[in-house]
Amino acid sequence: MKVVDIADELYRELSYPTDVSIPVIGFWLRTNLGALNNLVDATYLLNNVNLEITPDMALEEKAIFKKMYIIHYFDIQVRSVLGAAAIDSVIEVSADGATVRKINRNELSKTYLSLRKEHVIELETLITSYKRNKFNPIQVVGDDTVIGFFQNDSQNSFRNDSQNNRS
Repeated sequence: MKVVDIADELYRELSYPTDVSIPVIGFWLRTNLGALNNLVDATYLLNNVNLEITPDMALEEKAIFKKMYIIHYFDIQVRSVLGAAAIDSVIEVSADGATVRKINRNELSKTYLSLRKEHVIELETLITSYKRNKFNPIQVVGDDTVIGFFQNDSQNSFRNDSQNNRS
């Protein structure tokens, strides 16, 4: 799988944003492949000649990688809105029957932050599910051929025997 293919998918999933492009997304993916390796305990490598990721990623790992970028994208949106919020102090101006209303940057930043938070929760869920499905126990200890001895059962059978002997 090539980095540009994942970048193209992300660009389309974000509805063709005007503030980023496929090469920008591809650069982020190339530089954060190590972060994906750390999150999913993998060893993906990037071929610098053809920008192909080896070995091929499974769908689950690609979904985690894409979710990582979406969180980064919302981080950028929050920073740009908060930077503009410091400059814009006027929200609404009315004169001669005309009204000009600016977007409330604080509310917009809150919206981006809540979206980012939802994506972080989804990323944590994806990673947990991936690790749960990926790893199996190395050893299972126990002997299923021997009947287990439980203390509560022996006490109950002792009581039943003693009650039977009294009658």
